Amino acid sequence: MNINNYIDSTYLKTAEQAHISVEETTQRNVELIEDAIKYEMKLVMLRSNYITVAKELISENNSEVLIGTVIDFPEGNSSVDVKISEAKKAIELGADELDFVINYNAFKNGDLTLIKTEVVNCTKLCLENNKTVKWIIEIAALSNEEIIVLSQLIKNIVISNFEESNFENIFVKSSTGFFQTENNKPSGATFEAMKLIVENASPLKIKAAGGVKTLEQAKKMISIGVDRIGTSSAKQIILNLNTETDY
Repeated sequence: MNINNYIDSTYLKTAEQAHISVEETTQRNVELIEDAIKYEMKLVMLRSNYITVAKELISENNSEVLIGTVIDFPEGNSSVDVKISEAKKAIELGADELDFVINYNAFKNGDLTLIKTEVVNCTKLCLENNKTVKWIIEIAALSNEEIIVLSQLIKNIVISNFEESNFENIFVKSSTGFFQTENNKPSGATFEAMKLIVENASPLKIKAAGGVKTLEQAKKMISIGVDRIGTSSAKQIILNLNTETDY
């Protein structure tokens, strides 16, 4: 197993969220991109305003690292039109993969028509532009039963509206890593939740994001059927080092 091929090396904090300057935020993004190139990771996952920087560095180094960004992040409660508009801009900038936060609050409130509309329209946009799409369901906001139902719902919407040949480019993803939980409960991927997603979203691809910090954890995620791992500890995982990051 080449763990590097599973890694979406991630930095999504704004300068304000990290309590650092814009210049320091830019430097962190540049370092992330440079490490991804050096260690031949699968992808860098960045805010859209760093896509251009990533494209330049990847091109200069003749690297095959892909570029991902997030859409309607981290709340996921914008309209479908806003999601589409944001996605079009990311595609124009050169993103290879787009990770949408699904409107999980609408799902929890029973508005399945809205979920179907955004999954169909946003997925269609990505596939038409030869992009990979990932749907973040925010497991920390869901019960186990809701994780099962939403994973099945996305799967069934995709199966009903898209060709089987597209399934390898459509993911169900666990988390934003930004959800505020009570009592210090995990806000990212857990093994229990990922098993539920794997069991109920297949044949779609699966991404575990948030909370994967060690090589051992990453390997275990892959062993239960996870196809991609989003982590801010990418370099530490690849080098099998300890990390203290919180995403």
